[in-house]
Parts: sequence; C-alpha cells; structure tokens
Amino acid sequence: MQLSELFIKDIIDLDLHTKTKNDTLQYLATRFAETGGLSDVEGYVANLQQRELQSSTGVGDNIAIPHAQHESIQKASIIFGRSQEGIEWASFDNQPAKLIFMIAAPEGSGAEHLKALARLSKVLMNEQARELLLQSETPEEIIAIIQQYDKVAKEEILEENVSKEDEHKPYILAVTACPTGIAHTFMAAEKLEQAGKAAGVAIKVETNGQGGIGNKLSAKDIKQATAIIVAADKNVEMARFNGKPVIITKVSDGIHKADELVAQAIKGQAPIYKADDTREVLGQDISQESLGRRAYKHLMNGISHMLPFVVAGGILIALSFFWGIESFNPDHPSYNIIAHTLFTLGKLSMAMMLPVLAGFIGHSIADRPGLVVGFMGGILADPSVLSGSTDLVKALDMRPSGFLGALVAGFLAGGIIIVLRKVFSVLPKSLEGLKPIFLFPILGTLLMGVLMILVFNAPMAMITTSLIEFINSIPTEWKVVVGFIVGGMMAIDMGGPINKAAYATGTALVTAAASGVGSDVMAAVMVGGMVPPMAIFLSALIKSDLWPESQRDSALVNCVMGAAFITEGAIPFAASNPLRVIPALAISSGVAGALSMLFGIRSVVPHGGLFATMVNGISNAPLYILVWLIGSFIGAGLLIAFMGFSKRKAN
Repeated sequence: MQLSELFIKDIIDLDLHTKTKNDTLQYLATRFAETGGLSDVEGYVANLQQRELQSSTGVGDNIAIPHAQHESIQKASIIFGRSQEGIEWASFDNQPAKLIFMIAAPEGSGAEHLKALARLSKVLMNEQARELLLQSETPEEIIAIIQQYDKVAKEEILEENVSKEDEHKPYILAVTACPTGIAHTFMAAEKLEQAGKAAGVAIKVETNGQGGIGNKLSAKDIKQATAIIVAADKNVEMARFNGKPVIITKVSDGIHKADELVAQAIKGQAPIYKADDTREVLGQDISQESLGRRAYKHLMNGISHMLPFVVAGGILIALSFFWGIESFNPDHPSYNIIAHTLFTLGKLSMAMMLPVLAGFIGHSIADRPGLVVGFMGGILADPSVLSGSTDLVKALDMRPSGFLGALVAGFLAGGIIIVLRKVFSVLPKSLEGLKPIFLFPILGTLLMGVLMILVFNAPMAMITTSLIEFINSIPTEWKVVVGFIVGGMMAIDMGGPINKAAYATGTALVTAAASGVGSDVMAAVMVGGMVPPMAIFLSALIKSDLWPESQRDSALVNCVMGAAFITEGAIPFAASNPLRVIPALAISSGVAGALSMLFGIRSVVPHGGLFATMVNGISNAPLYILVWLIGSFIGAGLLIAFMGFSKRKAN
C-alpha cells in the first residue's frame, strides 16, 4: 500500500484553530469518526494521551506524529492537520507543532502501525518536503507531496540496501569527550575504532573536542546503529539517541576498556536510552551515576569552556611584557601602545573566565536557563568587575570571591533553575515558552544576586584570601613538599579527577594573583604535567626495547606531547603496566614540581608548556626547562629500572 493511500483527503484540515495538544487530538479524532473510521472517539483519544505521557510525539522541525491503536478503528489511517500559528507539543527542539500527522491503527496491528510511522518519518526527514507541506494550499497538493517524497524515500532505502555488504552486520556508534577536549577525546576514539576493527564490525566515532564536533553522527547513522557507546567526562548531546541501546561510561573506559565496550555493544547488552521529553538532555545518566561523579562532570564542563579564555588571556598578558614588565602602563617610561593593547585584550579575556566557568556549570546542570543565571553569578564573583569603589559596592560590602565564588555560583545557578522549574510546573502548557525567556532569567538573576551578595561572596572571598596568604606564608622548605604533591598529582591519573584537582588549584591561584606576578603552584603543576610524556619519550630513546613494538612510534611522539603540556600522551603506557609506570611517573613529576617551587619559579599562564616559556609566561624560562628535563630523565631512569625489573621477574 502507498503511504498516500493512508491519508483521508476529505478531512485534511489546512487551518487548524485548536490551541492545545489535547484539543487538537480531540478535534482530529472527531473528524476521523465522522468518516466512519472510528466509533469510540474518547477511547482512542485516551490511548493517544497515554502515548504522549510516555514521551512527546513532537519530533521537532514543527512536526508532531501522535499515534495509537484502538479496537474501534476499522483500518490504518493518517489524519492530517496544519496549524498556521503552531501548537505547543513539548517537542525536543522546543518548537511548536505546525504539521500534525495523527496515525490511527486497529488494535493488534503493530506491524502496520509501525510501518506507517517509519515510512512517514522517512518522508518528513526531507527538508524540502516539509517546506512544501507548510506552503501547500489544497488537500490534493498534500497527497501529491506525500506520493512524490514517499517514492524518493523508497529509492533511498533501495540504494542503502544495495550499498550494504551485510545488512545484518552490527553497526556500532560511539561518542568521546573529555573536559579539555584535547587528548583523552581522540585517544578514546582511536582505541574504540581499533576495537571495532579487531571485532570485525563497522564503527563510527564522533569526537567532542575543544575545536568542535568531529565526524558528527548523522540521523541515518543513529537509525542504523546496533548500539551506541558514549564515553564522556563532560556533557554531550544525548536526546538524539532516544530509544536506542546506549552504553554510558567514562572517557577513560573508552581508552582502557574499548574491547569490552565494543563486545558489549555487539551483543546488545545495553539499556534503552530514554530522553527527557521536556528539554534537551545532555550526556549524563543520572540514575546510574553517583552524586560525586555528576558534580565532577558539571565542574569539568565549566572548566573545559573556561580554559581557552584563561590561556588566551594569560598568553596575551605575557606577550605584553616583551617591552617591559610595566610597558602597558601609560605613566611608565617603558610604555608601548602594542604592549598596552595586548595587555588590555588579555585582561578582557581573563575577565571572562569566572562568568564562563559559572555559566557552563549552570548550563550543565539546568541547560540554557542555567547559563544566564550562572554567568551573572560569575560576574558577581569576578574581582575585575567588583573592584570599582561605587556607592553600591561600599554599601553592600560586595567583596569579590574569585574562583571559589564562581564554582559556588555555577552549582547555585543549576539549583535555582531546578527549584524554579518545580515552582512553575503548575503553569499551563500554553505558558511553557514564557519560562525560559522571561521567568527563569529574571527571577534566577534576582535570586543569584541576593544569594551571592548577602550569603556566599564574603565567606568565599575569605577562603580565597586565606588560601593565598597561607601558601605565600609557607617556608621555602615546606613549599618544596607542596610542589612535590601537586606535581605528583598530575601524573597519578593523567587527566582524571586527581590531575584536574591539582590543575584547578593552580588555575585558581594564577588567576587570583596580580597581573604579571603569577603563581609558583601553577608552575609546579604545569611542569609536573609535562614530565610524564617526556619521560616516556626518553625511556624509549634510551632503551628501544623497553616498550612493545606497537607502542614505540607513539612513545617518540610523546616528546611533542610533553612540550605542549598534554599529560594524556602517557596514558596508553601507564595503562599497559600501571603498577610499574604510574609510580615512576608520579615520583619524577613530584621531583620536578618540588624543584620548581624550590627555585621560586612562577607561571603567569595556566597552560602552554614550552610555548609559555617563549612568551615570558614563566619567570625563569631556562631554569624551568632544566627542571623539566631533570624530572623527565629521572622518570625515564625509573621507568627503565621498574620495567626492567618486571621483565626479569617474568623471565
């Protein structure tokens, strides 16, 4: 049967006047009953409403496809109605439904019902078809458009079937994402691709990196997929996977357990993912994750968005020092207009750091409504914004709370929006669109301002000030211990929570320091992260048979990874023998961090590695490079000793 034959031409309504979803379902069902196709209108409408409770049939792009079976229906039919203004349908893209296709099927005709739904969905994926349906003027035109694009859809299906070598062969999809979007993301993608190849199945991996989305999964990919693996430590788009088997795990599992994940996907051992039909759902399975891991992912979402602003700002400020440490100051003899420009741009970029951090933590928790409220909280925590001596600042004692205040503001923004959603959940659906653009931003910003100014700013400012004063008061000999600890932390899980805790501490301190002063803790953190890849490189250079042949080429590439402060380059080597490799790298990174603190080296920037030493980002670049090399050679020596002992024991 042709898809167009299911449409009842005589009751096609091209100018619906109903205002709500329920009224529309009732109206279309009544029209269907008038043709004799349905005898129990109320029973069928009840089934339609029950289906809507499971998940919205608003599929986006101004389309809704309500569908249900009922015993009083004579034969499968499609009742079409078009609304010029649109009807709120809780669609996944939050757009009103203008094209409503109500599918009615006799009780027990599951195959026929689903076939109609599948074929109609295929037609409506064509953007040109949707445009023509919106513009058509008669029921005859509607039928002709359906006939034309149903034929196109069938031809596409035939082409797909011809191009497939084996239509029953598993097809696995994967998405990888890490907080910084640099190394873990692409290493996990490579491991999963290798695992798919080894298992003899087709696999496509989408990377959510710092530069954007690479190898994006298409609607066609998702439709054909046997299962989907989401290996991510930050939020990724998940609503598109609604109804598909999805494995949600850490990005590190994509690296270390790629074979297991692919095997699990091939066997179909994955739960069916169900998206929240009231808003776009991002990459998190709340029911299966601990509170700590969810908080970590929200935090990393903020840090990953914040990082480019900090790096850009720090590097530009460091470049301005090329003409002298005071060359940006118009009152200083060394003043230079280029230096002033670079310094100003750098300060502006750094000023965005805390609003972006808080905004995207809020976004991670509560989607777009949390973004604006988080941004406002970050601005209230930003020292560069609140440093003016206005009457209001004086009257309210609005002390800036810095990095810690922005962290609190981010989580507070998410909590505020969650509370507001519950408070206004009693409003009718017709006012749903008013919430995200009017109620949430205004009330959320007001609540954020009151709470930050009256409750959180002062204690967070006190903690930040006390932390800086405490670190500055530590005697040199004890600072060496601090340097060893934060340096070693960078090498324990190389991009995981321990690594990120050390890095977040260093970043907080370098951004709280005065411009041009920098932080000794940040310098120790960065050199500690630069050592592991370089140690791997040197160990492979000194003893060529230390690593398996499959790892030797990537071992040599680690020289570049270390120079660029990409600690993750050492992960595959640590994973191959963690009990030998991780202690060696942690000790050598700790030594480098301790030496950096001992020599009083400070970093103005929170990233960059060797490049930071070239733009005055490090207070004593030659000595810093020496510290890095000393730590790296110690690491190489320990790796050779520990790995050699392991091999001797094995023999």
